[in-house]
Amino acid sequence: MRTLPSSSPVILCFGDSLTAGYQSPTSACPAIRETPYGAFLQELVGSAARVLVSGVCGELTGEMAMRFRRDVLARQPTFVVVLGGTNDLGWNAAPPEIMRNLVKMYELASAAGIRPVAVTVPSLRMAATAGETEDLRGWVQQHISRRRALNALIAEYCVRRGVPCVDLFTATSEPDTLQLAVPYSNDGLHLTTEGYTLLARLLYDRVFAPVLGLAGDQPHKRSLDKPGEEE
Repeated sequence: MRTLPSSSPVILCFGDSLTAGYQSPTSACPAIRETPYGAFLQELVGSAARVLVSGVCGELTGEMAMRFRRDVLARQPTFVVVLGGTNDLGWNAAPPEIMRNLVKMYELASAAGIRPVAVTVPSLRMAATAGETEDLRGWVQQHISRRRALNALIAEYCVRRGVPCVDLFTATSEPDTLQLAVPYSNDGLHLTTEGYTLLARLLYDRVFAPVLGLAGDQPHKRSLDKPGEEE
């Protein structure tokens, strides 16, 4: 494990299973794995910052907000990356209701001198079958529409309040169907190693390289074969 100076900026990745880095078992890898994007982000930022991961599988944004003081404010990170809402949408929560919880976390962070970074929720994917019905296609499109509605609220808030926002939905969805692209998910909900690595790179390129003075660096030359150590 690398040792970083205690004065290094701290980036805390906060959320649900997409922050924990959950991967569903496959025939090639039958064991459940966790490959958090925060571990890949640590490899990218190197000694310029310390990256912590706080992800709880299955968590709703209301539950995230309830533990925000204990797991974020009490640790006083420099930045907090907030990714949540996928589970709420699965339980048919309304996007404005989810957004209220996200805003609470963004503003608690800001009030404590912690810089929030927002991430939009990714799409989902249902494998097409020969017997696929119009009802199923409609269900998928309805859920994608609700994800886009939540993401529009996140993007609008971030523009209005000057909060950095990484658009994970657009980066990982198919342009024609708007479903979660196959390379980035093996179960239609969670990300693959490629998907989590992509999120780390987006955060690095669009947020952390500039603010940490690493904008001249070339992260694509750094190896991401092995996740960094997680706390």
